[in-house]
Amino acid sequence: MRISIAEDSALLRAGLTELLTGRGHQVVAAVDNAEDLLASMATDVPDVVILDNRMPPTPTNEGIRAALALRTTHPGVGVLVLSQYVETRYASQLFAGQPSGTGYLLKDRVADVGSFIEALARIAAGETVLDPEVVRQLMSVSNRPAGLQMLTPREQSVLELMAQGRTNAGICAELFLSAGAVEKNITAIFSKLGLEPSGGDHRRVLAVLKYLEHA
Repeated sequence: MRISIAEDSALLRAGLTELLTGRGHQVVAAVDNAEDLLASMATDVPDVVILDNRMPPTPTNEGIRAALALRTTHPGVGVLVLSQYVETRYASQLFAGQPSGTGYLLKDRVADVGSFIEALARIAAGETVLDPEVVRQLMSVSNRPAGLQMLTPREQSVLELMAQGRTNAGICAELFLSAGAVEKNITAIFSKLGLEPSGGDHRRVLAVLKYLEHA
């Protein structure tokens, strides 16, 4: 993979660069602010971008703003926000428009290098990756629309795992359910959220979007 990094911590930036190059990937840019990251995209477009949420000059939400800008200027580039904090409002903004090829992970919860590299590859391939803690906090926010309030606890657990990008097989393993039980819960989720079958059948993504938009 070709990867660009925007991280204001020099140690973390250098560590990520060494880790990724050591695994055979190419780091095409490693900068400490969002402005330089966006500028680098004019000459060298990567497969995926890793960026912190809070960077100079404020620092508040420069990383999220840069990620949203990339969604417009470079929709084919995967974006991974690697944050120190659970920023539910910003996470909702990031995933509300186009969730494919997007990830949000927490720095302190990345415990396995192999899983991190796998997450990057999934994002570069157009999948969605969410830290379970981010999903948990999004799910716990009140004032959900009626459809989400109608979900049973089991259906909410299945939707939470869908938001994390889990396949049906992954949901089976996590919740110790049969394939048929998982399919039944997903069908119920689609029905309660008012998602009718479509030609491309993108209801899985639409269900996650509905959940994220109202978090």
